[in-house]
Amino acid sequence: MENKLKIGIIGLGTVGCGVVKVLSQFNDIEIVKAAVKNLSKKRSVKIDNLTDDPFQIANDPDIDIVVEVAGGVEIMDALIAAIKNKKHIVTANKELLARHGAMLFDLARENNVVILYEAAVAGGIPIIFPIKTSLLANTFNSVAGILNGTTNYILTKMEEDNLSYNECLIKAQKLGYAETDPTGDVEGYDAMYKIAILANIVFNLRVDISKIYCEGITKITAEDIKIADELGYKIKLIAQAKRINKANRDDILDIRVHPMLVSKNKPLANTKDATNAVLLNGFPVDRVMFVGPGAGEFPTASSVAGDILSIKSEISQRTNILPMAVCHHNEYAIQIKIEDTINCYFLHIEAKSEPGIIGKIGCACAQFGINISYVIQKGTTEDGRATIIVLTEECFEKDMNAMIEKLELENLIKVKNKIRVM
Repeated sequence: MENKLKIGIIGLGTVGCGVVKVLSQFNDIEIVKAAVKNLSKKRSVKIDNLTDDPFQIANDPDIDIVVEVAGGVEIMDALIAAIKNKKHIVTANKELLARHGAMLFDLARENNVVILYEAAVAGGIPIIFPIKTSLLANTFNSVAGILNGTTNYILTKMEEDNLSYNECLIKAQKLGYAETDPTGDVEGYDAMYKIAILANIVFNLRVDISKIYCEGITKITAEDIKIADELGYKIKLIAQAKRINKANRDDILDIRVHPMLVSKNKPLANTKDATNAVLLNGFPVDRVMFVGPGAGEFPTASSVAGDILSIKSEISQRTNILPMAVCHHNEYAIQIKIEDTINCYFLHIEAKSEPGIIGKIGCACAQFGINISYVIQKGTTEDGRATIIVLTEECFEKDMNAMIEKLELENLIKVKNKIRVM
C-alpha cells in the first residue's frame, strides 16, 4: 500500500513489543526501524531493521513519527534531534515529561510538531485527551488518583492476606508487577511524575517536580491497614493536586504524593490490585472518575497506538495537526510546601502505659490548636507499651509536626506512623 505512515520505535521492551503487535493490524502503518539497547536479546516480535543507536531513528528522513517507549531521561537528546527534524513524537515516558516537558513542548511548538503522551500517565486509561477535549469547558479544583499499580497491588494484598510489606513486595516481583529495584514505584516517584503531568494540563500551569512532596509506602504496616479497616478506611498511595484559593490568585497549587486513609465509602478506596483511577473535580462537571489498567503490555500499547492513529488521521490533511495537543502555557504554578498544607491525621502511637497518657496527648494537641476526633488505646504489651490510635480534625502539617516533636522529646510517645486522611 502506498503512502504508508512510517514509524520508528525507540525501545522494544514489554510495551514496545505490545505496540508492534497492535500496529500489525494496520496495513497503512509501517515500522521501518527500531532502536534497542541489546541487539541480541530475544523478543516476542521481529523487526527487520534494528539498531542500538536511537539517533538513527531521530535522523531518518523516511520516518514520520518517533515512538519512544524506552523510558528514562537519557533518551532526551535523541528526541530533541527528532523534533528538530520535524518528526512527531509519541511517548510513554512520564519521567522525561515531568522533568523536561516544558523544554520539549516549547521545542515541538517551534518546529510545528506534536508530542502525544496518553500512555505516560495511566497506562490504558484515556485521560489526557478527555481533559483537553470533552472536559475543556471545565475549571478544575483538584485531580487525585491511584496512579501506580505496583503500590496499589502491594497494599491490596497486605489488606486481603494480612501480610507484611516485604512479603507482598516479593509476591509482586514474582508476578512481574514490581521491578527488581522497586524504588521508583514504592517510594512514590512514578506517581509523582504522573501527577506533575496531570497538574500541568488540568490547571494549565507548569510544575516544578522538585517542589512536590513525595512519600512512599515502605513504612505502612499490616497493623496500620488492619486498624484503618476497623475505623472504616483503606490505605492507598494517593497522588493529588488541588488549587488553593488564596489572595485572589488561581495559580497556587498543593501537589503531593503520599499514603492516605480513604473512607470505604469513596470510589478510590475500592480500586484494587494493579488498577489505576483518576478523580477530577471541577465545574460544571462536578466529579468524574476514570478507572482501568494503569500498566501492562497491551493496555499501554493501546494508548500509544491511539496517539499514533490520532496523528495519522490528520498528518496528510493539514499543516498544524491536533492543535488541542499543543502546549501554549508557560507560567509556573506557585507550589505550597507540605508544612503549609491542612490535613486530618491518623496517628499510630506507641506510649508508656501509665495513668493520664491519653490526657497528656490531648493537652499537647490542644497546645498546638489540634482537635482530636477519635482516640482509643488498643491494649498493652508485656513490656508495658500501649498502642494508641488518634484521628484528628484538620490542622496545619507544621502544627502536627511540632506537637509530635514535643511529645517525643519528652519521651512520652513514639509515633510509629503518621498518615494523612483524604
